[in-house]
Amino acid sequence: MQEAADKADTLIRATFSSVKPSLEWTHDEFDSGMCKETPELGDVTRRAVVMTEVSEERRGALLGHIERAWKKAGYAITEVNPDKRFPAIYADANDGVLKMSLTVGYKGQFFLDVQTACVKKSTVVPPKTAVNGTDYYGTKIPEPNVRSDFWSSRELIRTAPQGGS
Repeated sequence: MQEAADKADTLIRATFSSVKPSLEWTHDEFDSGMCKETPELGDVTRRAVVMTEVSEERRGALLGHIERAWKKAGYAITEVNPDKRFPAIYADANDGVLKMSLTVGYKGQFFLDVQTACVKKSTVVPPKTAVNGTDYYGTKIPEPNVRSDFWSSRELIRTAPQGGS
């Protein structure tokens, strides 16, 4: 289970590291449990929460960026929820171990969950990968509280017309 949890932590870090301009994020509490079919196996769900305020106008751009990054990494997009208020992307790492979801929640806060398949049961320690920003692990995570000139902006960037004068 610890090895699978470490893979999940690496996927979380890689996902957020691919985003430019960067986002601030923190680890959230994780779950581990038994697999119903086989008690000697267990699974782990690692969670991370984006602390950067992402405006409604930028949410689609962030979802699209992460979808493209996951596809580039060889992950299969299994579902896209285009809901206007609470969109989400679901993917499979194609390794038989990890599945992930990126969901938008209250106040546009982004949540990344990575769940492992049933693997050999073991002790699982909290994530050791460094967060980008304030580490809220083990405490109540607030609503998004970090402003970004890009991600928090309500204005869409318009490109200049191509060609001519």
